[in-house]
Amino acid sequence: MIRSLLLGVFAAASLGAGSVPAETLEAVRERGKVSCGINSRLVGFSAPDSSDNWQGFDVAICRAVAAAVLSDAAAVEFHVAGTDAEGMDLLTDGKIDILSRNIAWTFGRDVGQDVTFVGVSYYDGQGVMVPKSLGIASARELDEATVCIPGGAGSQANMARLFAANNTGFQPVPVDSDETAVQKYLAGECEAYTNDASALAATRATFEDPAAHVILPELVSKEPLGPVVRHGDDDWADIVRWTLNALIAAEEYGVTSANIDELAANPTSTPEINRLLGTEGDLGAMLGLQADWAVRAIKAGGNYGELFEKYIGQKTPVGLARGLNAQWTNGGLLYALPFR
Repeated sequence: MIRSLLLGVFAAASLGAGSVPAETLEAVRERGKVSCGINSRLVGFSAPDSSDNWQGFDVAICRAVAAAVLSDAAAVEFHVAGTDAEGMDLLTDGKIDILSRNIAWTFGRDVGQDVTFVGVSYYDGQGVMVPKSLGIASARELDEATVCIPGGAGSQANMARLFAANNTGFQPVPVDSDETAVQKYLAGECEAYTNDASALAATRATFEDPAAHVILPELVSKEPLGPVVRHGDDDWADIVRWTLNALIAAEEYGVTSANIDELAANPTSTPEINRLLGTEGDLGAMLGLQADWAVRAIKAGGNYGELFEKYIGQKTPVGLARGLNAQWTNGGLLYALPFR
C-alpha cells in the first residue's frame, strides 16, 4: 500500500515537472484565440503593417490554424520572440500554442527540448551577404574577409568550413544579435554578413538601398524551418501539422483561395481533393474539427504558393525564388503528406 502511494506521488511529481496535458485544443477554444510566437521583426515573415497588424508568411500559418480551429483567421494573439531561445521558452512555459518563427528543426531542439516540430514550412540554409561594390559573385572569391556572425559557435563553424573548402581564410566578428550584426555590417565594420539566406533577404529589404547588397549563391548549412508545438499533446500537433500540409497540398492540387468554394460545392473526380475539402471521408472528425477545417485554413490567406508569392516571392521586396521550396513536381523539396 505504502509502495503504491509512493509510486503515485513520484508519478505525479514527474508529470508536473516535465509533461503537458493534452488540452491545448480545449484551451484555445475556451480562450477564443490561438496564441502564436513570432519573430520580432522580419519583413515578409512577420512584421507589423502600417496599421500595426502583424503580417507575413509565418504569421499566415498561425492565421490558417486559427481559421481551421476557430473559423476565424483573425483570432490570433501574437507574442514576440526576439531570439530562438525566447521562443522556445514561451512555448515550453505554456505562454504560446505555436512557435511560427524562423527556427530550424535540429536534433538538439527536437530531442533535447520539450517541443515537437510538425513539419517544414521553408527549406533554408546559412548564406552570406556582401556589398555589391565588392564586385564578387561567389563566396569562393572572399579571402581574409571580416564576417559578422550572429548565432553562436555553430554559425562560425559553418563559415570556417566554407573558407577551408576554398583554401582561404576569414576574420570572424562574433556578435550577440542579428540587429548588432546588421549595424556593424552597414557601418562597414564587416565586409560580409552571414545568417539564414531568407533572413538575409528579409533584412536587405529594409535597407535604404537594397540593390547595393548581394546575397551570394552558396548555402553552407541545412536549415529546415517550421512550426513548433509543445511535446506531449499529439492531438494539437496533428492539427498544426495537417494544417500546414493542407496549405501545401492545396497548391499541388490546384486548389486556390479563388476556386476553393466552387470545388467544395462540386466534388471533383480526385478523391484526395475531396478529402482535403471535407466532401468525402471524415478527416475533420479525426482531428476533432469540422469537416471544412481545411477549406477555412486555405481561405484564410491562400494555399502555400499564394502565401509565398504574396509575402516573400520574387515580386515582393524580399524577392525570394521558390528554389528548394518549389513543389516536388517542379524540382523542389515541398511535399505534402497524403490525405488518405
